[in-house]
Amino acid sequence: MPVAVVGGGIGGLAFALAMHQRGQVCDVFEAAPEVKEIGVGITLLPHAMRELDALGLTAELEAEAIENLESVFYNRWGQFVYAEPRGRHAGYALPELGIHRGKLHRVLWNAAVQRLGADRLHVGHRCIGIDPVEGGATLRFEAGGQGEPVQVNAGVVAACDGVNSTIRRHFYPDDRICYAGINTWRGVSVHKPILTGKSYIRIGSIDTGKMVIYPIVDNVDGKGNQLINWVAEIRDPNGAMNDWNRPGRLEDFLPVFESWRYDWLDVPALIGSAQKVFEYPMVDKNPLQQWSFDRVTLMGDAAHPMYPRGSNGSAQALLDARTLADEMAGSPDDPAAAFRRYEALRMGPTAKVVETNRTLPPDFIIMKADELSGGQPFSHIDDLISQEELRAISDNYKQIAGFALKP
Repeated sequence: MPVAVVGGGIGGLAFALAMHQRGQVCDVFEAAPEVKEIGVGITLLPHAMRELDALGLTAELEAEAIENLESVFYNRWGQFVYAEPRGRHAGYALPELGIHRGKLHRVLWNAAVQRLGADRLHVGHRCIGIDPVEGGATLRFEAGGQGEPVQVNAGVVAACDGVNSTIRRHFYPDDRICYAGINTWRGVSVHKPILTGKSYIRIGSIDTGKMVIYPIVDNVDGKGNQLINWVAEIRDPNGAMNDWNRPGRLEDFLPVFESWRYDWLDVPALIGSAQKVFEYPMVDKNPLQQWSFDRVTLMGDAAHPMYPRGSNGSAQALLDARTLADEMAGSPDDPAAAFRRYEALRMGPTAKVVETNRTLPPDFIIMKADELSGGQPFSHIDDLISQEELRAISDNYKQIAGFALKP
């Protein structure tokens, strides 16, 4: 029964590798004409690392990444709000890693080439349509600039083709992204280590401007500097939505952060030293009531796009991949039944993460501090709220996202 994986990103490759582990064969169809190390940073949380470790990839990833020591929160005045240890330093069996997204993708891609065989990975195949038929589906691809679309018949289709999924749109033609006025700009800068050199830093909140900052490559220049990943977030209810395909312009967002100069970090200097800036809208979609249609199912961002908060989009896609592979292995001759079990296990938890990322994301810690201080500088955070109360906010998010140390 040919299994077609549409989309060779993190979720699609993890699913193909998990299927291979279970003795199932997949063909992966990736839109990009070649696999390059492009993009910016990503954080691999303990539940993401658990899935990657099960695929035997931990050692390779650690060699390419920086292990996070702590997660630390500051208000926009540069004042300390909260910190906690992360990954192994917090008692987890596996590390929390900051890594270049392109390096993560390359590790997954190379593993797929080695285990599945290069002939199972088809680059330059952009899905432009699907025609479900009894016992499977016919996929249509725009392939390598050829004139006529290429057709592929599959017995099972796993749609991992992202937030703008062609296959999701086939079943939900009126589907729309949800935009709430938040735009982001992302870049990487060569910079000396910040704080511990292994700190995942959040500063401010989307109401006044927010920065997420963490290192992804150590000693990048042989002089002790790191490659620092940063994300700027701004909410403007009246602002236009950013474009995925346009380079970011400093003049569109840097003025918000111009005064963010602290004794431990000069934020404008960090932003200004980036070689390239990418812009993205912060969008998600409302949860669906159904992901699967006979022998076609959705996975990852095609199933449940969520705000990129708490580093959870990739983690949830990895959880999808392993769960779907498990269920497929449980009834290989009845994929429709496997899809129903997969939906029952994953739809509820992912819908809850989508909602929580909208309303109570990890940076709610800073939002709470701003609420109590009236958005003004304070003498000491303990005068407003205890570290235990802030830890409870953090622990609640971990519980919902699926990586609480203790259930």
